[in-house]
Amino acid sequence: MAEGEAILTSITLASLVSALLIGLFTIIAARNVPPLLALILRSQQNISQGTRYAVVKLLGYLIITLGVLAFLSTLGLRWDRLQWLVAALGVGIGFGLQEIIANFISGLIILFERPIRVGDVITVGESSGQVIRIRIRATTIRDFDGKELLVPNKEFVTGRLLNWTLSDTSIRMTLDVGIAYGSDVRKAVAILQDVLDKHELIADKPEPDVIFSKFDDSALNLTARYFFTDVQQRGFLLSDLHMKINDGFKEAGIVIAFPQIDVHFDRDDKVAISSEAATTTS
Repeated sequence: MAEGEAILTSITLASLVSALLIGLFTIIAARNVPPLLALILRSQQNISQGTRYAVVKLLGYLIITLGVLAFLSTLGLRWDRLQWLVAALGVGIGFGLQEIIANFISGLIILFERPIRVGDVITVGESSGQVIRIRIRATTIRDFDGKELLVPNKEFVTGRLLNWTLSDTSIRMTLDVGIAYGSDVRKAVAILQDVLDKHELIADKPEPDVIFSKFDDSALNLTARYFFTDVQQRGFLLSDLHMKINDGFKEAGIVIAFPQIDVHFDRDDKVAISSEAATTTS
């Protein structure tokens, strides 16, 4: 129907074969052209992994959309004849598949706006990990234990998101060390600073530093602050720093503090202590 009048469209064998060929060509192009473009972009050193992924995904969506329109047009189903049907279907889908449509639109927003990219390290809710895939419905995150978490795209657009590597891959970490009261604080600070300066995984700029942060109940607290770029090495780096700091303190005779309580008795006050032994007979 067009403007109240019925329009007949004949589908010939030639148009049907042409439509099938267009559909076949669209499938082949959607499977092969985006990977070819990804291979070309990979050779460009100034293009990041996230940018390559977004361009390749959008190209795939574009090929499929153009292929579907060409397929329908070959069968005589032009847009001016389909717009009311598409509008009606859009309303029905909007009510029936609200979450899926919201996640699809959110996926497009992520690819265009790029609040997250493939390769970014993010925190969503209580989960942290690296983004490995961004798809139509959900984004896949691999946590530091190797487990994969599927997060609906809508959560990245409407919720709070912490991206560790959005504009800078450098991440700052702090390491707190408590030494016993009476220890040589300056010597301990020098040992910590030397460990940070010599470690190959710690960035030179900004320079790492060590501060005497506070007097605690059972310790003199020192805080080491440093930047590093490879978040996958975070656990190894922390473990290695612990071992080297422990070795350096042991060699220098500096004791790492532990919680303790000193109890003092006043010898001038007399305290009566009695014990009663109960006997039982059977």
